[in-house]
Amino acid sequence: MIALANRRLVAANEWLLGRHRRHSIAVCRQTHRKSSADDSETHVTFSNGRTMRISTGRLARMADGSAVVGAGDTSVMVTAVHRPTPKSAYSSFVPLTVDYRHKYSAAGRIPVNRMRREVGAPTEREILTARIIDRSVRPVFPKGYNFETQLVCNLLAVDGVNDPDVLAVNSASAALTLSPIPWEGPVGAVRVALTRDNHVITCPTRREMSEAALNCVVTCTAGGQVLMLEAFANEPVLEPGLLKTIGRAVRECRAVTDVIARLRETDGKPKRDITDTVSAVTDEHFQAVKQLIYPGIRHVFQDYSHDKFSRDAAIQAVIASAMDQLREQFGADCEPILSDAIHSCIKHVYAELVVDSSIPTKRCDGRLTSELRPITCQTDLFKPLHGSALFQRGQTQVLCSLTLDSADSAYRSDPFSALTGGLLEKNFMLHYEFPQYATNSTGSSSVGRRE
Repeated sequence: MIALANRRLVAANEWLLGRHRRHSIAVCRQTHRKSSADDSETHVTFSNGRTMRISTGRLARMADGSAVVGAGDTSVMVTAVHRPTPKSAYSSFVPLTVDYRHKYSAAGRIPVNRMRREVGAPTEREILTARIIDRSVRPVFPKGYNFETQLVCNLLAVDGVNDPDVLAVNSASAALTLSPIPWEGPVGAVRVALTRDNHVITCPTRREMSEAALNCVVTCTAGGQVLMLEAFANEPVLEPGLLKTIGRAVRECRAVTDVIARLRETDGKPKRDITDTVSAVTDEHFQAVKQLIYPGIRHVFQDYSHDKFSRDAAIQAVIASAMDQLREQFGADCEPILSDAIHSCIKHVYAELVVDSSIPTKRCDGRLTSELRPITCQTDLFKPLHGSALFQRGQTQVLCSLTLDSADSAYRSDPFSALTGGLLEKNFMLHYEFPQYATNSTGSSSVGRRE
């Protein structure tokens, strides 16, 4: 009886605490809405009636740009920040970093590690979601952009119905569009699913995705150009069905870009003018490089006696002899730009040789374009292993080992990963490593984000 009374008392306390929290949150929301004149919220309505909300001005006001995008009870906040001064060294690579993290608190959970804190390297799903965001926004940065830029994406709440990855892409687009960063967006992302009876569903729930034949995420510009596409099929899908799905996604993306563009007109910050800081390869650089290295590079590519190492050494010798003259003409400060021009010229020479009909062998190692590199495969290299093989194509090698174990060794996700769309259990795992010595270089021995 005493134990039963204690359980009832605990239940009553939890009910009162939950009621108090809900009342407090409602009061806080109402108060914050009234006290903030900069808080804006707008909605995107898709063709099937489902909506997505985009808000700005409430959180992370010190950041260059911030936005919270939600659907259902799932919300993702993205902040965009860039350094006010450009990097000292020229680079043709946009210095963009995307950090996407799931927080256990978003699902009402406590971390299961020893310290009960959000620590450690990003999970596989966090890395894959960050790549979706990166591939969606990176192509829209202006050529020559050289300011370190960081997107920090936090999952604020998840309902287990609406996946946060597409919301994160749209939140990143809104944050960059509203910021002073000279980003040439906006872009819009949408998830669409093709059902088994050939119907397209916009913004499908997780249950609808599991039952669909095709699950597709598409990112488009305001003009309808596809920037990023990622798809997963549960069964074979014919080309008309795929094109129908992508076409619907492109039309739905325009609704997102239109709303973000209108939000920029009312809440956006003036864009920075980076004209004076942009450094890029000009036609003068390219022509000067081409005049010096074109004959030598063409000769190296047509010498079919080279292997990879001797060919690389010959190309470097041509570059070294030309670089001294280029430094005298343009100065030592332009060396990174000249290196980029040299790389572009080498690609130009090789492409020219491939399309030249007067040359019978088109590749630099003497192979025809329809001819594969020599392929070899050896198996059972190490007897104690359950399986092992060495696969080689040309000079590229892959060493693989296979391990079989009991069902107890299967991967089992925690409840939080299940809520964010991860697998509940996985009994097949593929581990990929790309060590530095594979390319005869040195570097960190830690596991890379692509491994």
